Amino acid sequence: MSEQKGRAICVGEAVIELSRGADGRFALSCGGDTFNAAVYLARAGIDVAFATAVGDDRYSDSVVALATAEGVSSDLILRAPNRLPALSLIENGPSGEHIVRTWREGAPARDLFELADWIRLAESLTVARLIYFSGITLSLYSNHGLGRLFAVLEVARQQGAKVAFDGNFRPRGWNGDLQRTRNVFIEALKRVDIALPAFDDEAVLWGDPSPESTVSRLQAFGIGEIVVKNGPNSALVASGGAQEFVPVPEVVVPVDTTAAGDGFNAGYLAARLSGSEPMQAASAAHRLAGNVIRHPGALVPRTAMAMH
Repeated sequence: MSEQKGRAICVGEAVIELSRGADGRFALSCGGDTFNAAVYLARAGIDVAFATAVGDDRYSDSVVALATAEGVSSDLILRAPNRLPALSLIENGPSGEHIVRTWREGAPARDLFELADWIRLAESLTVARLIYFSGITLSLYSNHGLGRLFAVLEVARQQGAKVAFDGNFRPRGWNGDLQRTRNVFIEALKRVDIALPAFDDEAVLWGDPSPESTVSRLQAFGIGEIVVKNGPNSALVASGGAQEFVPVPEVVVPVDTTAAGDGFNAGYLAARLSGSEPMQAASAAHRLAGNVIRHPGALVPRTAMAMH
């Protein structure tokens, strides 16, 4: 990825999370797929901002404080008075899997592109070096908000920005409306330069039988750089007319798979922004994802970060 001025901007939502521990007590934290990626990009030395909207309460203050502490610029975190951020309740199911219930009706992040200050956000996006968002990001917005986001992406690309997208399909966020999901994704994919999907998600949403078929479907949109995450095994990288499976360098028994994909995406984008070729970047992404799943929670303790 050519060196140019400007910063990376991750667009999405930071959710207040309540996680029930083994002792039955709840611990308070903050997370979100694109927020996690922003933190890992910042830890890799990338100039990155997080674009979202929060309220004016102390929980919203804590989101801004965490971003700031992690070196993520908070100037694009818009404030909506008298509103509260979304809340997620996280518990372990009988097999140890995460059960997540989220309350996000009325959360200000849903109106990011309809708030009075959205023009300031749009202006920043159009001069970004990289814009990263996900299917979860898209699930937040009304059709009106989506129209504004897509228009901004077009201007940004004309100015030289790269747009990166992870489908990250969560049916509940779309109220099970697969047709609307596909329609919105199709509009997004027309404006994407780097696709970072997880094969499991693509198989559910599109019926893709293999990672290779995911690549073919995305290439039909003119997307020149595609990395299909394929579980704990490998990633299929398609770029510059070549396709190659990049294996996971070390199989890790996961402690917690939360944010493995977010870490992978951040590791890949950080490497590409720093001048690595796609295959090298996928190896770096595997290493970061492997570190993430060695630790409970979305964000690895800073002391345990060994960024390569």
